[in-house]
Amino acid sequence: MHCELIVPGLLSVKAGAEARYPALELLMARGRREHSESGTLEQWLNRAFLQADAALAAGALSVAAHGADPGDACWARADPVHLRVMRDRVVVGPGETFELPAGEADALVEALNRHFGDAASFVALDPHRWAVRLKEETAFLDRPALVAAGHDVAAARGSDALVTEIQMLLHAHPVNEAREARGEPTVNSLWLWGAGRMPSASEAPWRTLVADDPIALGLARASGVRRQALPASADAWLDTLPEGGRHLAVLDALRAPAALDQLAEHAAGLATLERLWFAPLLAALRAERIGMLTLRVPAPGASFETVRGDLRRFWRRPRAIGEYA
Repeated sequence: MHCELIVPGLLSVKAGAEARYPALELLMARGRREHSESGTLEQWLNRAFLQADAALAAGALSVAAHGADPGDACWARADPVHLRVMRDRVVVGPGETFELPAGEADALVEALNRHFGDAASFVALDPHRWAVRLKEETAFLDRPALVAAGHDVAAARGSDALVTEIQMLLHAHPVNEAREARGEPTVNSLWLWGAGRMPSASEAPWRTLVADDPIALGLARASGVRRQALPASADAWLDTLPEGGRHLAVLDALRAPAALDQLAEHAAGLATLERLWFAPLLAALRAERIGMLTLRVPAPGASFETVRGDLRRFWRRPRAIGEYA
């Protein structure tokens, strides 16, 4: 049985971090390292499940992941964000960086649908992940707001006319007026990205996939791969796996902006992954419960493939994770 993990954000901390992670460091040191094209999690998933040049239909895939039928319509993700205007730039704050109750998200979506009518139909898949069905196909970005967090977004907002109209409606909405009065970030724009139609089913190398990311789940659905929500630990995951074949787990906890910007937050997230995932999988490899373990990091495009025999390569000494960044 071949277990594969994809962990975006794993190598985002540079050398100098003091925390150590024995299981992860051993797997990376003793395994065979390979290089691939660097990119986002979404780009890696798209290449892995579809053709390399296929458009990232993030909206349609996310709708499918939530159990709905996207049909043949053009969908895009339309995630709520807070744009902060600074002296010489506009900085995006993804919805994951602030609380947004489901009731407030639903009220904003309802107002958008009343305003746009048949031209654009919005749906809140969850409070921080929205989608829009478009009457006419429109080209948007192919990267989520998480990737652009903290950066200048003035020149990367998709269709300016549509975004401007959305921003004007959101600005005057009672939900945002109340949020501003409470000193909370307002939902003053939507991040439009990943427009396209649901891709056709394609053959994938994995028998199963576990993830919380809707694009991963949507691609698994399109490919006929058995899928389920990410379990709490590697032990719980292994208990559900059929014998043999390849199995993929998407561990995206380190993608949150706080984890990418703050060393302490990143270290805490890594410590949790070490305890719940890397250490149990190392033990399973030693006990021959699994035959191979592959760890993939989409940026900078690195993978570490380890079999039980590799663990005997004692001359390859573990080193701090920051040295791989």
